[in-house]
Amino acid sequence: MTLAISTPRRGDDGRRVTCIACGATLDRGDAREYDKHGDRWSREGKAFEYLCKPCHRECCHQNRDGLEEALVAADAGCTDRKKFLRQFCDLVAEDGDSNRTEG
Repeated sequence: MTLAISTPRRGDDGRRVTCIACGATLDRGDAREYDKHGDRWSREGKAFEYLCKPCHRECCHQNRDGLEEALVAADAGCTDRKKFLRQFCDLVAEDGDSNRTEG
């Protein structure tokens, strides 16, 4: 029987990272990469954020194409909650309408 030996990725060498969800500080090897653009496999020129394993398990792992762009367009973090939600819902409704008319 052979055992798989986990080797650290380049650059992991004992580095500590912070979970963006709960703020916990942990070893990079114990964290999960988070790419806000939803494409963690394309690595060129990227700086990843990290989640601890418990927070990563609680994340929705569904496709989120266009989500980051919609959040930015709706002024996430830059406006009050009510205005943000109204703008976000309008954007999502517009996107849904355009998807129905295509194809």
